[in-house]
Amino acid sequence: MPTVLLTISYDGTNYSGWQVQPNGLAVQQVVEGALEQLLKERVQVRSSGRTDAGVHARAMAASFTTSRNLPLQAFVEGTNRFLPGDVAIQTALIVPDGFKPITMAHAKQYRYTIFNSSVRSPLDRLYSWQIREQLDFAAMVEAAGRFVGSHDFAAFRASNCVARTTVRRIDSVQISRLGKRITIDVIGGGFLKNMVRVMVGTLVDIGKGRFVPSDIDRLLQRGDRKEAGSTAPACGLCLIQVDYPEEFTSLPADA
Repeated sequence: MPTVLLTISYDGTNYSGWQVQPNGLAVQQVVEGALEQLLKERVQVRSSGRTDAGVHARAMAASFTTSRNLPLQAFVEGTNRFLPGDVAIQTALIVPDGFKPITMAHAKQYRYTIFNSSVRSPLDRLYSWQIREQLDFAAMVEAAGRFVGSHDFAAFRASNCVARTTVRRIDSVQISRLGKRITIDVIGGGFLKNMVRVMVGTLVDIGKGRFVPSDIDRLLQRGDRKEAGSTAPACGLCLIQVDYPEEFTSLPADA
């Protein structure tokens, strides 16, 4: 029975998140339903992580095991026939038995988009966080580098996060600006619930002058969520890429 690894892109606006749950329609539920129609059997799709309600993905990695031996392109094109327009399979490949997409992932990249303008943009509203006041971009860049390394991110997680440990590895935090758009790219080994969104909210507060860059060090040391910044809205966050060791190949996001 082959194990198939998919990369899945989706607009999370109308979903309660990736994971199946009782209080709304989840992306996982939609993907599993489409695969069942294609394969004529029920499968459970295991992902490389979760995204919250309203969060988007360019390349979510998720695997499943099936008794059907189909050409790889059939898993892409065939499944997409049964998916709504806001979800699509991008790639499919066979991976070894026992492959676990969440534990075998080496790193994940998230991108947060800020629309920094006093005038709203109807075309950006579902995919960015509008900040009306001008932000101190240099201060945000200085602060971002302080997240890099292995730290206790207890201050940068949701209050209902149930992770056993709050230590996480961040490889890089890059901030760029093009016109009215500011993008924050975060790459790391793993993330706590709402972690990237709280990091972004804190960086925005630094951009507004409510904190100074060195406050990041204090927040990491104290670990008090109440002292950190706000949680940025879900709509601005997108899972860009999940990287695996060479034996499983890298999973690039289609441009």
